[in-house]
Amino acid sequence: MSGENRFAGRGKRGKQGAAPEAPAEDALDQTSVAVLEDGIEDEEYKPTEADGGAWGSTPGKKAKNFWPSAKRLFGLLKPEAAGVWFVVALVVVSVVLNVIAPKILGKAMDVIFAGVIGKNLPANVTKDQLVAGLKSQGQDNLADMLAKMNLIPGQGIDFQQLSFLIASVLLMYFAANLFLWAQGYVLNRIVMKVVRRLRDETEAKLNRLPLNYFDTRQRGDMLSRVTNDVDNVQQGLQQAFSQLVSSVLTVLGIAVMMFVVSWQLALIALIALPLSAVAAGVIGSRSQKLFAAQWKNTGELNGQIEESFSGHDLMRIFGREDDMMERFEAKNEALNKAAFGAQFVSGMIFPVMQFVSYLSYVGIAVVGGLRVAAGQMSLGDATAFIQYSREFSQPLGQIAGMANMLQSGVASAERVFEFLDADEQDPETATEHLPAKTDGHVEFRHVTFSYTPDKPLIEDLSFTAEPGHTVAIVGPTGAGKTTLVNLVMRFYELNGGRITLDGVDVTQLSRAELRSKVGMVLQDAWLFGGTIYDNIRYGKLDATEEEIMTAARATFVDRFVRALPDGYDTVIDEDGNNVSAGEKQLITIARAFVSNPSLLILDEATSSVDTRTELLLQKAMAALRTDRTSFVIAHRLSTIRDADTILVMEDGRIVEQGSHVELLGREGAYHRLYMSQFAGGAEDEEEPAAVGAAE
Repeated sequence: MSGENRFAGRGKRGKQGAAPEAPAEDALDQTSVAVLEDGIEDEEYKPTEADGGAWGSTPGKKAKNFWPSAKRLFGLLKPEAAGVWFVVALVVVSVVLNVIAPKILGKAMDVIFAGVIGKNLPANVTKDQLVAGLKSQGQDNLADMLAKMNLIPGQGIDFQQLSFLIASVLLMYFAANLFLWAQGYVLNRIVMKVVRRLRDETEAKLNRLPLNYFDTRQRGDMLSRVTNDVDNVQQGLQQAFSQLVSSVLTVLGIAVMMFVVSWQLALIALIALPLSAVAAGVIGSRSQKLFAAQWKNTGELNGQIEESFSGHDLMRIFGREDDMMERFEAKNEALNKAAFGAQFVSGMIFPVMQFVSYLSYVGIAVVGGLRVAAGQMSLGDATAFIQYSREFSQPLGQIAGMANMLQSGVASAERVFEFLDADEQDPETATEHLPAKTDGHVEFRHVTFSYTPDKPLIEDLSFTAEPGHTVAIVGPTGAGKTTLVNLVMRFYELNGGRITLDGVDVTQLSRAELRSKVGMVLQDAWLFGGTIYDNIRYGKLDATEEEIMTAARATFVDRFVRALPDGYDTVIDEDGNNVSAGEKQLITIARAFVSNPSLLILDEATSSVDTRTELLLQKAMAALRTDRTSFVIAHRLSTIRDADTILVMEDGRIVEQGSHVELLGREGAYHRLYMSQFAGGAEDEEEPAAVGAAE
């Protein structure tokens, strides 16, 4: 397939990657049209750095900083604010219960310790007498320790109080985890809503992007943004948000309790915070850049893989397996380095913070033991504080662990936001409407258009397509043939001049209304996964069975479908390999037929089939062209000899126009084009070769 014959086709590739596939050549709804708008002639347009970089590159915008991107990411939760606050409330309750439990457990330890010590003391004295006696003997530390204890000399462990305290602790932990499960459930539902809304936005964005966005970007990278990156955002919101809220509140709660128990030990514990923050900040900023590179390389590798699968047969024909493998290895190696670097750097956060927490833990254990021995705090408080210190480092470690996921999620969010922020096609300015049945009168008036300002393509072009006439367009590659029909469909906007349909400027019509009047049959026949019946019905979703059968019979689809075991219920496989190329093309013609368009665009639908099938296709297309205006981008002269008007284009200009006989008689550009196809110039040649210079 030539560069010219590429718009809205299947499996079109730029220089470094495959362009998006079009779901249906003649699909007229907005979703299909958006995906149809995905191919221009390589020879006509070369993307510049200002357009977003080279073919297959990622968007040219610079990535946003981490904090603005993170703020925007969590801003996605704003519509679910009530649910988010409910989640926070559940987390708060869970954290409060978890934080209070060690203090009560410390009281249980005091009960045990007081019982063990009290049982070994004489029962005929009071605690005050024992304390006074020890002080008189100079044992002040032991006296202070006994004074801190709630004991009765001669009495052992109070199991009733101990049972109550232990039961209270168990109940608190059970309730805390129940609330934690509830917040996870609620948060999961919230995140699912947010991600679903984000997917809706990306799908809607696809329909609003101009055609040149798809022309200048690798298909695999775009797919990666709307699939892998969105999934990664979902994972980041689900896990990182939940863990971060819980961990931050736990750190705050434990910090408060540590100051309540012992402000001296609390200061030792808090030394770990600035050290951990510095470690997380330095390592985190580095890992964020590496994660951005990882997802960029993931998109490029996806594009390479998609290209390898799409062009697998062609690759083998030309023996390019080794070359394709080398390109894959290069991109795979780049992804491997970026991914390893991102994981290695981000993975350093947790062990560094753990080491800092262990330093703090050692200091607390030593100082706490000395304070208990000096009678400055009870053993239960010391035990509770040590537990707090361990629980204090745990959420800090979780925060460090979540930093890995959060950095990755924000890097993916940046890529999704870049996609959502891409410049859209010009907004609709519809002020006119067409009647239900249009004549198909198309007029170009002094039309000027170029893909890039420094490279003019079409300049001051004017011609008229009369209702019911067939207009054939021929010319060398890059002449602007496909661009011409792209402009009729408003896949691109004019730089100057105007195009009218039945006297109405197409820019005054909505794109949906304009395209609803147009049917398209392209060289690459695209069929959806589904039945043959469904593929025909796609041209008009509300078509009756009678209309579908009429279209099938008129386009000779009925002839071969009747021979299939399942008939119209035959399911087309993923690549449409269970029907021949000619049969696929007949189905696409039937699809256009059932839509009953006023204007028909045929992008040489017979060039890839044999002569016998071509004759059948020509008959089908003749039925399709009846009573409607048709534009035929031609490869073979057998498809345009009977055209009412033949336009010969060179360098964006119409250099000749007329009938087949008239143009041959002038011995100009068309004559040279025609003669280049025939070995001896025989006009009655039944199967002329493909137009040498054209396409």
